Amino acid sequence: MNAFANHFSFEFRTGIRDKTLLLMNYLFPIGLYIMLGLLMKDLNPPFVETMIPAFIIIAIMSGTVLSLPNPLVSARESGIFRSYKINGVPAISILTIPALTTVSHMVVVAVVITATAPLIFGAPTPLVWPGFILFFLLTAFAHAGLGMLISVISSSSRSVVLWSQLIFLPSMMIGGLMIPYEMLPDALGKIALLLPATYAMNVFQGFAQNQVAAIAPLWSVTILLAGGILSFSLANYLFCWDSRNKARRGHPAIALSTLLPYVLGIILL
Repeated sequence: MNAFANHFSFEFRTGIRDKTLLLMNYLFPIGLYIMLGLLMKDLNPPFVETMIPAFIIIAIMSGTVLSLPNPLVSARESGIFRSYKINGVPAISILTIPALTTVSHMVVVAVVITATAPLIFGAPTPLVWPGFILFFLLTAFAHAGLGMLISVISSSSRSVVLWSQLIFLPSMMIGGLMIPYEMLPDALGKIALLLPATYAMNVFQGFAQNQVAAIAPLWSVTILLAGGILSFSLANYLFCWDSRNKARRGHPAIALSTLLPYVLGIILL
């Protein structure tokens, strides 16, 4: 337990001291929140109604999908994981502790956004706080799982950027953050159902704001939970201690099966 606490404390401090992690965990999402908030308030006034969950999701994606994988890939490339293995650090700790510390940083950002958005932009606060907490936890869980899976299957920092942007950019454009899901054309709406952000916005609307969501909130909860569990399970299964060791328990392409819950969402919804 002490080893876990020390590892967690070290990773948390690293997220503040490391300039890149500080940028992606705090400066980038908060800066984007202020700039886009000021812009969208005048260009698209209805956006204010959902800006709190939208920017929280952006912050979570920034901290998990964009920021989380690269330090883990660099640690594997430099042989740090070999020393972890020698000292008895289990693989599950290497996967879960960075995810937990990143989510801890996201809690701070979420508090800042939730507290300041009503004062600066006149955004409505959540009506049902337990639903809001559920929205945050599920969103963080699903995206942290994807971040860990990206770190496991990526062979280099370049491939990390490719996989991360493949999730982040579509989520920004068609994930219901800037444009409501119900306004998307049918084809784009189907593609949007492959993104956790789409379901996260539905959870917020259904459980935190008591609104009529485009997708049944219970379906959204189920798909996000299944996606997160599958992502972490696959990351643990495909985890490799050393990039020089080519032996794996499975081919990295197996990671694509993490899309199964979202594909079922396209079929069933």
